[in-house]
Amino acid sequence: MTHVLHRLLASMNDVIELINSRLETIQQQEQVVILLAVESGSRAWGFPSADSDFDVRFVYCRSPEFYLSIDLADQPDVIERPIEDSIDLSGWDIRKALTLFKKSNPPLLEWLQCPIIYREQSFFANEMRKFLPDFYSPIASFFHYKHMAEGNFRDYLRGDVVWRKKYLYVLRPLLATRWIRQGLGPVPIEFARVVEATVPSGPVRDAIDRFIEQKRAGQDLDRGPRIPILSDFIEAEIQTLADEAPDRQFKPASVEKLNALFQTILSDLWPEWFSK
Repeated sequence: MTHVLHRLLASMNDVIELINSRLETIQQQEQVVILLAVESGSRAWGFPSADSDFDVRFVYCRSPEFYLSIDLADQPDVIERPIEDSIDLSGWDIRKALTLFKKSNPPLLEWLQCPIIYREQSFFANEMRKFLPDFYSPIASFFHYKHMAEGNFRDYLRGDVVWRKKYLYVLRPLLATRWIRQGLGPVPIEFARVVEATVPSGPVRDAIDRFIEQKRAGQDLDRGPRIPILSDFIEAEIQTLADEAPDRQFKPASVEKLNALFQTILSDLWPEWFSK
């Protein structure tokens, strides 16, 4: 192992230790249990630059008393912390997460498949992963990624001079719609897997691979001339989206599966409360 690699790994271990320390602080300050914490940004997508933030997303659970309060609907269901030391922390209450899971929320589906896991407690995440085939909606995911691709394209890639780093932020959701139309299931968070499955070898694939390497190398990807091969591909692909949506028929599994999971998590974390 080279000295450079050794220092890099040591530095990453320090960051991971700091992330877990801050997650532990959140547990103590908020009196919650963090069930799952993963990376959700460019580091999980596979094209971070040296100064990329650590975008940590988590799901947490409070005590049973909290969920039995009459003003539950008025209580916050999100915990957020300001970015500090390039660490961005944000989490959802388990009820919010389960409600969004029932609706096949694409970001949550990505979290569940993320390979960069900072914390995983109890069987919550494993059960959710087992439920993916029952609650995954191709049509809901398709329109989520479609609107993201169209919005980012409209905001950043129109004209002869564009925000070049935003190519990846359009390509990622755009190729996700291809993944869905090909019937490959929930979209994985790793961009390379999506590219591998949806873009055949050729000039466009080569251009995407080169651009990812430039992003990883920290090259200047701010405003600059449009990249014709990528812009032309994106514009043509966006035009096809209206005509190639997946089958709209979708019936999620019974919500009782999620209710049962929620109740089991509570009884597992606070057995003494349920033995009263």
